[in-house]
Amino acid sequence: MRVIGIDPGLTRCGVGIVSSGAGRRVVFEHVEVLQSAASESLPRRLHLLGSGIERILDGERPDAIALERVFAQQNLPSVMGVAQISGVVMFLAAQRDIPVAMYTPNEVKAQVTGYGSAEKAQVTTMVTRLLGLAAPPRPADAADALALAITHVWHLGRGGAPDREGRSPAPGGETPAQRAWREAEARAGAKRGARG
Repeated sequence: MRVIGIDPGLTRCGVGIVSSGAGRRVVFEHVEVLQSAASESLPRRLHLLGSGIERILDGERPDAIALERVFAQQNLPSVMGVAQISGVVMFLAAQRDIPVAMYTPNEVKAQVTGYGSAEKAQVTTMVTRLLGLAAPPRPADAADALALAITHVWHLGRGGAPDREGRSPAPGGETPAQRAWREAEARAGAKRGARG
């Protein structure tokens, strides 16, 4: 099983690939950070990043994609950029019939470090250790992408699979973060329907 983890962003988009080994062992395969300049137009930035993601998907042929889902953030432009790149990833995945699972940052931190509020440095340290890397992956977007891939490999190893909406329920049901996200989506949909 080969999983690509994608930490979406307009300026830096982390892409990390791991494969599953025996037990909970994960094997490092590849990591890179795609970049686009803030001075470029939005369509150009999306094209640059989308082309990079397309190159990786076609070259690496993953079995699944683990994509970060942003749950709450104060910086609206940043949230919009993440949403736009996430849409590009899901479009490219659907074209290739690659399943996509989405995880919140806290879910990934909890899986990789054992603590859902871990600092980025702790995530980087654990990713380095789990993959047996000689040096920590830099920048943090690279480590975050690998952490997403590790989380999904472990999730699949426990028999989990994403639903039609890309949600990857925890064993025995949704995590609190997934439940809160689903409820927020339902409320937003109800408001749109009422205005409809």
